[in-house]
Amino acid sequence: MNKTLMKSSWLAAVVVVAAPAFAAGGTDIERGRYLATAGDCVACHTAPGGKSMAGGLALNSPLGSIYSTNITPSKTHGIGNYTLQQFSDALRHGKRADGANLYPAMPYTAYAKTTDEDIAAMYAYFMQGVQPVDEAPAKQTALPFPFNIRASLGVWNALFHDATPYKADAAQTPEWNRGAYLAQGLAHCTTCHTPRTSLMAEDLKRSLGGGEVGGWYAPNITSHATSGIGSWTQQELMAYLSGKPVPGKGPAAGPMAEAVDHSLKHLSQEDLKAIAVYIKSVPAVDDGSIKQAADSFGKQTDALDTIRGVDLPKEYNAMTGAQLYDAYCAACHQAQGQGTEGGGLPALFHNTSLGHASSNNLVQVLLHGIERYEADTVMPGFAHELTDTQITTLGNYLLTNYGNPAAKVTQSQVAQLRDPATAGADSGLLMLARVGMGAGLLVVLAIIAWLLRRRKA
Repeated sequence: MNKTLMKSSWLAAVVVVAAPAFAAGGTDIERGRYLATAGDCVACHTAPGGKSMAGGLALNSPLGSIYSTNITPSKTHGIGNYTLQQFSDALRHGKRADGANLYPAMPYTAYAKTTDEDIAAMYAYFMQGVQPVDEAPAKQTALPFPFNIRASLGVWNALFHDATPYKADAAQTPEWNRGAYLAQGLAHCTTCHTPRTSLMAEDLKRSLGGGEVGGWYAPNITSHATSGIGSWTQQELMAYLSGKPVPGKGPAAGPMAEAVDHSLKHLSQEDLKAIAVYIKSVPAVDDGSIKQAADSFGKQTDALDTIRGVDLPKEYNAMTGAQLYDAYCAACHQAQGQGTEGGGLPALFHNTSLGHASSNNLVQVLLHGIERYEADTVMPGFAHELTDTQITTLGNYLLTNYGNPAAKVTQSQVAQLRDPATAGADSGLLMLARVGMGAGLLVVLAIIAWLLRRRKA
């Protein structure tokens, strides 16, 4: 093993990364498999219908689609030629074997927290426990200028990336430290749930205070009682992470559902508890505009009596929210939005998907549904059945009757979220980067001109 990778804090080794019980007498491959599962590698590096870890999945970013790479031990298209040091550099520094920078869509900014021993175990798993896929290279990422210049990420990393492995907090318990190690590192909670600055760096002052990913809203999961999840019990949080129904909270959807299905629900109960203990302790981030917790809105009610005996309009875009609800929602969520007993089909009131100020998640679910890995579709999407006008009408009906009435759905929002490729696009960020690069170039040219004049003088 590379000696550099053997150097890690004794405190981290003893307190932080106590491995799951099965790993103590197991092999590095088994331990690495568990750690790779904690890192949710398979979710991003497996395309729909593709082979596991072979890459090719389009990750929607504000700058365009970033395609995941083949991370099988293929020596032609994957990472089969990577040394342990190169593997570590990819996870900790965002560097490919050829020295090029990886885009931060690969959450190396969080994976950097991983200890050298755990990285070595993951390396053993990827090299010996993953089936190589040699068939074809994954689709290449082609972002617009200036983001296609990977070398520019060196400046971004110098400004915003801390590659230091996790250091245990001696004032906290081993359980808390284990939870912090996983949540800050491999589980990369901050990557989605922390708001970003204009330069796409995590706003560390508002860590876990809510962010956006691919057109989905990743809510505030700090300990704030109304803005965050301070009202959740530890048991509710563990159940949610395990993929179990949590009545009064609503199910995971979108990227969070993927994280639950591919990663979190496969962790040991000890690790899930550790994560819950840590998350419950995260400093509160208060969004001053939020006065009521997302899971507290709405009540059991309906407006279906207003449409009994009323003919449908000839123009279906003129259907009311109650008519659309009756046609597409009531069969599962019941006439008064109460769902089914036990939350298998969730109630629509006291449902976090309808309680946030951002209505993006509601629109995403209405359009694309909720699908769970190795399970039947939880909810069908209506993108192919309902127009933008109808989704807008239905969404606002649901918010008014069961959710946060201050939140609104607009037709332009629906149109953008309908196409996953444009759901997370942000042309303003692209323009800001180009203006910034242009301004930087002008400054450099001005300095060169000044130096030339001085030389002539």
